[in-house]
Amino acid sequence: MKKLFLHITLFFSLVCFSQNEQLAQYYFEKGDFEKAKISFEELLKASPQNYQYFQKTIECYQQLQQFDLAEKAIQARLSTYKQGTLLVELGYNFQLQKNEASAKKYYDEAIERIKKNPNEVYGIANSFERKALLEYALKSYQTATALQPNFNFNYQMALLYGQLGNTEMMITTFLDEAFYNPQNSILIQNQLARFMTDEGDTNFNETLRKTLIVRTQKNQDVFWNRYLSWFYIQQKEFGKAFIQEKAIYKRDPESLSNIVNLGQLAIEEDNPAAAKEILGFVLENTKDLELLVQANTFLIKMKIATAQEKEYSAINLELDGLLKLYEISPFTLSLQLIQAHFVAFNLKKPEDGKAIVKHALELELNDYETAQAKMELADILLYEEKFNQALIYYSQIELDLKNDVVAHEASLKAAKTSYFKTDFVWALKQFKELKSASTQLIANDALEYFLLINDNTVEDSTQVALKQFAKGDYLLYQNRNQEAMLQFQSILKSFKGQDSRAMPEQAKHIEAVTLLRLGKIYEKQGEYTLALPQYQEIITNHSDGIYIDEALYFSAEIYNKLQHPEKAKSLYEQLIFNHQDSIYFVEARKKFRELRGDKNL
Repeated sequence: MKKLFLHITLFFSLVCFSQNEQLAQYYFEKGDFEKAKISFEELLKASPQNYQYFQKTIECYQQLQQFDLAEKAIQARLSTYKQGTLLVELGYNFQLQKNEASAKKYYDEAIERIKKNPNEVYGIANSFERKALLEYALKSYQTATALQPNFNFNYQMALLYGQLGNTEMMITTFLDEAFYNPQNSILIQNQLARFMTDEGDTNFNETLRKTLIVRTQKNQDVFWNRYLSWFYIQQKEFGKAFIQEKAIYKRDPESLSNIVNLGQLAIEEDNPAAAKEILGFVLENTKDLELLVQANTFLIKMKIATAQEKEYSAINLELDGLLKLYEISPFTLSLQLIQAHFVAFNLKKPEDGKAIVKHALELELNDYETAQAKMELADILLYEEKFNQALIYYSQIELDLKNDVVAHEASLKAAKTSYFKTDFVWALKQFKELKSASTQLIANDALEYFLLINDNTVEDSTQVALKQFAKGDYLLYQNRNQEAMLQFQSILKSFKGQDSRAMPEQAKHIEAVTLLRLGKIYEKQGEYTLALPQYQEIITNHSDGIYIDEALYFSAEIYNKLQHPEKAKSLYEQLIFNHQDSIYFVEARKKFRELRGDKNL
């Protein structure tokens, strides 16, 4: 019974103590330093060894300009615990009183402590950094490493050089650290990438490029070629990155996988010329079946993406040739599924497409390969308006690969299937769940459709406009672009010409997104002069809507492509200054800087 009473007493003491700490912190954050001081003094009295309570008490004294009390408390603790960090606290207390001579005296004493015991660098350097005394923090690390060469503070020192504006030393120190400790390379590249996109130092990228080139020339280690390749990839200069990757391959011809990945990046960044050159090199220099299939997969996808109808027959023959050359096996699944999709969606032969997929499913596939094949089969069934059958296959993938990215993709397609069949209640529920998907592209896509359905349901319970719009989207899915265009034009006719002040809210929503769809169709057809007016109407009449950032970005991209830099620059500028939360913000800012002539991109 006594033990139980003791446990209960102890429990309530801990709860009260925790509440007192929260209350002290609340007063501190609120700026009520008098009450915070009293609370932290009581906490410190109960736990005199707690450095956090001590520090907060000192900060309260300093906020209340009770510097004598702060000095007395720091000196008393220094006498008891002999910690070098307290010398920094003393110096800082004098600095707050603008007594620079006394401040410097204690800061120098802290550095002397490191000379006597280099292990004290950790606490002392950290104290200097927390008080933004960056030069002293740097000096702390330099002092310790001079005495103990085994200490490695390159990463911390590089960050400090950067904060102090000494980018040359930051670059040198970071690169030294990356070379001697390659396991830290990704961490260092992340830091360098931050500076590469920062407007603070316009010469940073050029300095980094020159430093990497010099190291590549002086040191034959392929490490520096890889780093220079990484740099060019950040700049999206894939041709220059390819030169470095070829140099690496000549010295280490074991694998071409990095070059294949580079080709894929060039495709994703819409640089088909570089991608063709890179992947062509792969095809010329490997007999590895997996790499040959991978490179051909990327190349044929590029060809299909820009193909005219008159080229379809030749593309299908090329696919037949590739599958004959590399044979039907799990290794060539990607090519088989590309052909199935092409035959169904481009040649309008869904039965033939399904036959290709079903034959592929008879192969010895792993779970992911099976999911890919089932996904393609479901896509073709959806093309045929066999909605329920498509949903069965999407559901199987969701169950087989729970919580995987592929499962999320299947969930998104299932939601779109419900949307296409105008089951908006169920589709809305699915899109709502997918908004928080871990994959950004899926989350963004889900959010777009969630807002589309939600905005056009609240004001229009009959969902007439939304049903017409979903039909247009389904025609786009089926690759029936001309019919989709007529459908969207028909929707616009229902709402155009109305006084925007009298226009029902759902009419505004549906008009803006319909203009956006039409713009993208015209763009795909290369009809830029027809696409631009669609986007301009959104910019002019729907500037308060959710599609304004897309209209600005797509318009800017067209003007950029048509060599009208001033018009493009103006539109990018509007986006980056007025729509910082846009998914196009980062890319728009980069392209704006390019057009402005910045060296640092």
